[in-house]
Amino acid sequence: MGNPSQEYEKESHVDRMVSNDVRDGQSNSRWGAGSEGMTVENTARIKRIFNFAQIFSFSLTFMSTWESVCGNLYFALYNGGPQTFAWSILIAYAGALAQSASLAEMASTQPIAGAQYHWTHALAPTGAKRFITWIQGWVTWWGWISLLAGVSNLTAIILQNMVALNDPSYVSKQWHIVLLIYAVVVTGVLVNIFTYKLVPKIELLAGICHVCLFIIFMVVLVVLGEQQRHTAEYVFLQQTVESGWTNTFVAWNIGMLTCTWSFTGFDGALHMSEEVRKAKHAVPRALFWTIALNGIMAYGMVLALLFASGSLTDVLESSLPVLVILQNLTGSTKATTALVCGLFIISYCVGLASIASVSRLTWAWARDGGLPATFAYVSLRFRVPIRAVLLPAGIVMLLALLNIGNTAAFGAIIALSSLALYFSYFIAIGCMVYARFNKAEPLKLGGWNLGRWGLWINAFALLYTLWIMIFLPFPSTLPVTGSNMNYAGPIFGVVLLFAISLWVLLARKRWAGPNVAIIEYVVTAER
Repeated sequence: MGNPSQEYEKESHVDRMVSNDVRDGQSNSRWGAGSEGMTVENTARIKRIFNFAQIFSFSLTFMSTWESVCGNLYFALYNGGPQTFAWSILIAYAGALAQSASLAEMASTQPIAGAQYHWTHALAPTGAKRFITWIQGWVTWWGWISLLAGVSNLTAIILQNMVALNDPSYVSKQWHIVLLIYAVVVTGVLVNIFTYKLVPKIELLAGICHVCLFIIFMVVLVVLGEQQRHTAEYVFLQQTVESGWTNTFVAWNIGMLTCTWSFTGFDGALHMSEEVRKAKHAVPRALFWTIALNGIMAYGMVLALLFASGSLTDVLESSLPVLVILQNLTGSTKATTALVCGLFIISYCVGLASIASVSRLTWAWARDGGLPATFAYVSLRFRVPIRAVLLPAGIVMLLALLNIGNTAAFGAIIALSSLALYFSYFIAIGCMVYARFNKAEPLKLGGWNLGRWGLWINAFALLYTLWIMIFLPFPSTLPVTGSNMNYAGPIFGVVLLFAISLWVLLARKRWAGPNVAIIEYVVTAER
């Protein structure tokens, strides 16, 4: 990546005019970061409070891949059976490693909260970079809104299932889930505003618990699973399609999406870059090794669960299959509750990290003129972009109300996350590949880079990402009805239409791209 100032010197007359206004602290866009009296100082006064161990733990816990596998194994067993789960996790692991390595290489050059859309602007073809960056920014932001909704929903489901386990008379209502989502989101917001200095310490402890709890689960599954252990033939070769798909190839790839979702959102640490000490060194290493370690634990958990899963029919009848497996193994409600409580704690910490990450993305997108400038303001007292914390949380709480009338509608919002974020990875890595071939502007890499293997790893990441994006909009069940329809594709189309409409009506003539003054400030501060 070249010098940020040099990038902007190559823009059109309109771009240069707007960029100069931003440098002067003013913007001719009513949404620009310079409006409402915003300055570099009051939109960038965040402290670097994370050291390497803390941002690594933050990222490690946020991914919580083996916990995600426990919470979502239903869908892999539903589309393809045990062998789909056993083999697809390896493909998802390899793909996620290539994706994370590619993004880590960019983070080593320019660690900044906007991450994907910033790097897209720096690496994309000059004539198209503003448009591509605009689309990238909006898609990534909505993807993270969807991801926060999904994490909050899963946390609420875990809690509700624990209640049902301990109270057989409990009758689940959809408004219960809404209230639980509210509790998760509101408490997460309060922590992220009023006690944010504790978040690095909380996530460090959560990272330790993440590893310790993995060991406990493995011991329970391996030791107690002896009584109902399946054969290797069942785990690695048994194929069962309960979804209605007659095409086993399609069913297998849809089943693989369970593992894919478990590796989605690893860019969370990237959006925290401006609060990490020695970010150029810490962030790319934390990102890559998070996937490396989580993938190993996830594969071990997949095999342990499959060997000890017992009756496939019983597992598929539960909304939280791991609870059924643990209950059958331990024969104790209290022991099962204690184990699932551990999953709840980790899931709640993932929610804290999600709010932190999406708020920093919101903050960055606002100071770069994507969102109204008011969301770029950083509180002088708390050194936190409070408005940027409240906006995504408020949107998720409003969307959660859809659960009361139609769970499919809320599920449609959640389904957007993987497709939107994979789109953001594809665009950023695609621009990286373009930059490698752009002889006019030689690519400058940071201290953490892939060397001569860079192009090959980028290419594999692109192919993997594209392949997964093809199957993400597929329905998981046939025949398709209004309640089981996969709305990821249509919702993604709405987001794209929204971003393109804003571009045509507003941004095409008024938006210069990422704020030059902010980029220079962040780059200087990092040095």
